[in-house]
Amino acid sequence: MATNDLASILTSSRALNAHLQTRPDLPTVNLGLDQVELQSRRLVNRYAGASSADTGRANYLLAQAHVDAPSLATSIAALNTSTTFSPLQPLLDTDVAGYLRHAHEQTLISTIEEGRRETETEFYQVLEERVRRDWESRKKRIFDELGGRGFAVESSRSPSDLHISSRGSMLQSLSASSFTPSLQMHQKMMAYDRVISELTVARIGGVSYPVVHSLLGAVRSVGGDSSNQIQEILHILTKITKEPPALPRQSHGGAHLLNMPIYDRKYARAYLGDENSREAVDLRIQIAHGSKAALEEQYWEVLERTIASNPSQAALGGDPSAANRVRAYLAVRFYRNGQWDERLELLNGRPLWAQLFYLLRTGHAEDAVELALKNKSTLDSRQRDFCGQFQKWVLSEDKNIVDANRNTFRTHLEHSPTVDPFKAALFKLMGRVEPHTRNVPYVTGTTEDWLWFQLAMINETGANNEANGLRELVEVLMGYGEQHFEPPSAQKSAASKHGTWARVLLICGQFERAVAALYERPESQAEAVHLSIALAYHGLLRVTPKVEATDGTILTTSYNRRASLNLALVIARYIRQFTRTDPKEAIQYVYCVGLGADQGEGVGQEQIEMAWDLCRKVIVTAEASGGWEELVGGFRPDGIKFNGELERGLPLLKLDKQKYYEVILRPAAKQSEREKRINEAIKLYNLADSPDTVIACLARELSELIDEPDNGGHPGAELAQTARDILRHYERTNKGAGKAKDAVIKLLKIRDAKEAKENGNLEAALQAIESSGLVPLDGDITTITKRAEEFKDHDDAITRNLHVFLPLTMDILHRQHEIIKRSVYSDSGRQATLVALRTKSRSLMVFAGMLKYRMSADIYAHLARMDVDIAL
Repeated sequence: MATNDLASILTSSRALNAHLQTRPDLPTVNLGLDQVELQSRRLVNRYAGASSADTGRANYLLAQAHVDAPSLATSIAALNTSTTFSPLQPLLDTDVAGYLRHAHEQTLISTIEEGRRETETEFYQVLEERVRRDWESRKKRIFDELGGRGFAVESSRSPSDLHISSRGSMLQSLSASSFTPSLQMHQKMMAYDRVISELTVARIGGVSYPVVHSLLGAVRSVGGDSSNQIQEILHILTKITKEPPALPRQSHGGAHLLNMPIYDRKYARAYLGDENSREAVDLRIQIAHGSKAALEEQYWEVLERTIASNPSQAALGGDPSAANRVRAYLAVRFYRNGQWDERLELLNGRPLWAQLFYLLRTGHAEDAVELALKNKSTLDSRQRDFCGQFQKWVLSEDKNIVDANRNTFRTHLEHSPTVDPFKAALFKLMGRVEPHTRNVPYVTGTTEDWLWFQLAMINETGANNEANGLRELVEVLMGYGEQHFEPPSAQKSAASKHGTWARVLLICGQFERAVAALYERPESQAEAVHLSIALAYHGLLRVTPKVEATDGTILTTSYNRRASLNLALVIARYIRQFTRTDPKEAIQYVYCVGLGADQGEGVGQEQIEMAWDLCRKVIVTAEASGGWEELVGGFRPDGIKFNGELERGLPLLKLDKQKYYEVILRPAAKQSEREKRINEAIKLYNLADSPDTVIACLARELSELIDEPDNGGHPGAELAQTARDILRHYERTNKGAGKAKDAVIKLLKIRDAKEAKENGNLEAALQAIESSGLVPLDGDITTITKRAEEFKDHDDAITRNLHVFLPLTMDILHRQHEIIKRSVYSDSGRQATLVALRTKSRSLMVFAGMLKYRMSADIYAHLARMDVDIAL
């Protein structure tokens, strides 16, 4: 069709000049496209006046819309773009004000334009960064769902300790390309496991446990690249919580329990309650003092190492006092070529101001007072009554002095710009001079020094109308951000250390953010998990409400800017690595989710319910092995029940035994049943004291497996053994009566008949069928009629398998008939046996005909054919 159309178009195009073919006197024109275009333009120029009429009509139409087209055309033609940015009125050379005004206007215009371009550029940069961050978050969430997070899912334990299950092969293949933990990481996780297990024992026993010191010992025992930073973080937490290295053990039947300190959730009320309460203020003071003390101890270790590495320059001598050691340290740092650093002010030939400052910096305040009193006359000559004010300041609890002395220190600093930096630091601390000016040159050179100085300047009590508490320091730190303390990886120097930002946040009481900062890096996620548990144990962790929690992030910031941590999600991600193979160890971590049970506004109850949910997941995920029975318990061969790890920890889950059955075991059994882990589901139902459900489940599953090849294989054999064990137990305890129990017994008989038939034991197979009472084979028509009428009362597990056991019975009879016919027995005995088999066969056919249940025509034909063979 298309070819015809094209041909017709070609024919009609040739016919366009057909009328010219009759005039042979006209020449043929052969022009190219360029030539045709050139000639066309010449024709247009030659007859340009012909378009004036069209232009007039266009002007007429525009005029109706009140548009003066000729005037606009004239204005556009007269437009001079070269004077666009020139003044509207010409400026004289002597008009300075006009020139400045014009320059000011042009500057504003250019500034606005530059600002617009910068804003646009920044907008696209921020958009790109957020898109990248969202993608990273989504990618991490996908990896979490696939089980490929951080440390490999099934390989976090050594092969000698763990047994990989067949059900875990898929999950293991999904995580095959993920990061495989090193031997050191494995040892660290095992050390952490022991600490958490000991914590669980202590919580169940109602005694306190030094969890932070125990974790610190675990880190030290393993070591590693990042162990120093983690040790510093845990050391700071020990000072904040005032946790002792060890606690006395329970003895004499718990006689001295009342005298033991309680650390379990000790600070929860102050930390989670009103920020402006007296308890909250005292807690912030304790956090600041504890962090400051930890920084002082860490710096003392630095001082000792510096002296030990430079013994000749330090010239320590035999004086063991802290003042002498600080003097030696100053000699190493500031004494060069026989001269002290020019910035230090020397009193009696030594840098006394610096010595006093470093005694404070290392936590030896009393030694600093003693040194000041020894040099009282010298110091007071430089600053009137310095020693007296210094002693009062050191000994006061809130580190406040009277306003007159504060003004004296402020005036001295303002009028002495070249003062010794350590003297300036002392005066600034004592007078809390300009607390918002947070740097002291040459003194706060490192992050630790800067943080110590800020903590020393904190005034939580609000004396002198100052607002310089821990919360104000946190605002300053959050304004600086992580990049200020811990630059991106591409910009990091060799000396920079991972974990600095987390340590800074912990020092300032931002515990949730500190955990999140550690959790961001795969190599420190294990430490973040256990740090969060330690914080939750002491009541210093705010958990995320369920309504605000997400699966993609562990940290949430509410409207009041108080951060919260999704502790349940953190623990769930961690235990997923070994839940299949070490469910008992995983449950120890699940117990820790319930640490936040006392948080208000219903959040505590949500945490308990999350712990229940994790318990169910651990049960369903765990292997049905010895470890699984250690978790949930079971029954011994003699029928006596033994408890598992979960029942031991019921107080930590806020459960009694009946509630435990209701919210843990039965839902876990239903989930196992949905996942076709029938054997585990039946055991869980049995443990949950649900005999009727157990029997119904056994009947249903045996009914489904009875028609499978090889009786369902190994799972079917395991299920049958479980059914026999449970029936024996129920017979002793008189449980589980009813049609379902009878169905289980009959299905086991049919199963035995099938196995005996497959093994060639036809007598045993026929005996099993007859003992089941399902098929009447005695030839009594009354019995057959009665059995046919009663068949409808059987459980559905029996009636829907009619097509299985009737052909099975006929097959057994048929094979017996063939064997007897070929046997060498005497005619009389053989004939009697054949007659008995014919009777049984005929009884089966009569019974099948009386049943109201319909089977397929093939089955009836099969039965009839075999009955005929037996009758011949």
